[in-house]
Amino acid sequence: MELAGKSLFIANRGEIAVRVNRAAKALGLKVIQGHSQADTEMLAVKLADETVDLGPPAATKSYLDVEKVVAAARDAGADAVHPGYGFLSENARFANAVEAAGMIFVGPSGDTIARMGDKVAAREAAIAAGVPVAPGSKGIVASIDEARSVTREIGYPVMIKASAGGGGRGIRIAENDADLARLIPQAQTEAAAAFGDGSLYLERMVTDARHVEVQIMGDGTRAVHLFERECSLQRRRQKVWEEAPSAVLSDAARAHVCAASIRLAEAVGYRGAGTLEFLYEPARDAFYFMEMNTRIQVEHPVTEMITGVDLVQEMIRIAFGAPLSLDQSALRINGHSIEVRVNAEDPSNNFMPFPGVVGAIQVPDDVRFDTMLYEGYAVPPFYDSLLGKLIVHGADRADALEKLRAALGDMKLEGLKTTLPLFRALANEPKVIAGEANTAFLESWLETAEIEAA
Repeated sequence: MELAGKSLFIANRGEIAVRVNRAAKALGLKVIQGHSQADTEMLAVKLADETVDLGPPAATKSYLDVEKVVAAARDAGADAVHPGYGFLSENARFANAVEAAGMIFVGPSGDTIARMGDKVAAREAAIAAGVPVAPGSKGIVASIDEARSVTREIGYPVMIKASAGGGGRGIRIAENDADLARLIPQAQTEAAAAFGDGSLYLERMVTDARHVEVQIMGDGTRAVHLFERECSLQRRRQKVWEEAPSAVLSDAARAHVCAASIRLAEAVGYRGAGTLEFLYEPARDAFYFMEMNTRIQVEHPVTEMITGVDLVQEMIRIAFGAPLSLDQSALRINGHSIEVRVNAEDPSNNFMPFPGVVGAIQVPDDVRFDTMLYEGYAVPPFYDSLLGKLIVHGADRADALEKLRAALGDMKLEGLKTTLPLFRALANEPKVIAGEANTAFLESWLETAEIEAA
């Protein structure tokens, strides 16, 4: 597909804006970068062909203002808008507004985003497509009495989950009826404040769970999977370390969850890059669908490393009308890849945020580092603390871990406190090396771990 002469507006910031910029330019697109007044010096702005000021540093007045972002892209003459991840990337109103303004939204339709963004509707779609889900309520629970009747069927512990939730917010765990009565109002309040929707549903809590997710790509008619990632190392339900493929799945389990993911993607007519997230219970060899992320994921590079597919380029081509170029029978897993998220936080001081001015940067030659950093850049204090992602690729998991340890030993980011010391410790932790860490491991480990000063 010939895209020369077309233009793409990037409605995001940080490392994902840089990543989209490079993919777009590789396709011959002109890049227009939207930015807040706090981001005038960010790398994505320096790399863009054209830039547009979106307003004040506060995200609500710039990156999250639907009308302002759409008007900026339209007035700049953009043919398409890429939302990256976070901000407006899973906002159905934004996707619809982009298309109503005569531009292409690089992602699924607004209807698909709305359907899969509603956790109850997504669960119902999964059930209809034959995708396994955890035992739980058949829909939204309207009262504590109704919630108690559900727990009498599925037992405790249960997860109280926000229908419109995401990023670990709006979730509580109840061990008994008293917890249920106390925690449901809390979850409703948090969900209403975070998402504008306080509706809740219940699921049986999966113990000893592993977080496994499947990358899919679709063109609205046909979909393929690009295998799975494991993201079990999490703090406060936020991923910090991701790898592909999973260390725990058999070939049969992999085939099962990937086939189920394609069924759901095709059932909803999915267009673009998406991720289906599951909890995997090793003792039962069972998967339970959690949600679908209707965007590119932070951790997409590990999938790119093991498949050789540029996911961002593919989603842009599809958005511009090209059919899916990937053939499932030709996709293979090549080796193993690990990604660690490098944040401007001090892990030796309760992960205190640490914005500042970047000094010398030293990155080993044989690794991938997706970042927004350059020497002398002042990291602003207004946004997520993610600085970049360090990604390694090895012949197998043991080789990837060895390369990760070497890279972490050689890498330097001066002027900032970062999470690099956390990963140096984790890369030498026996349970991590053995691939035995579940979703509860990291927080428990942090209670006694000794991490060097950042």
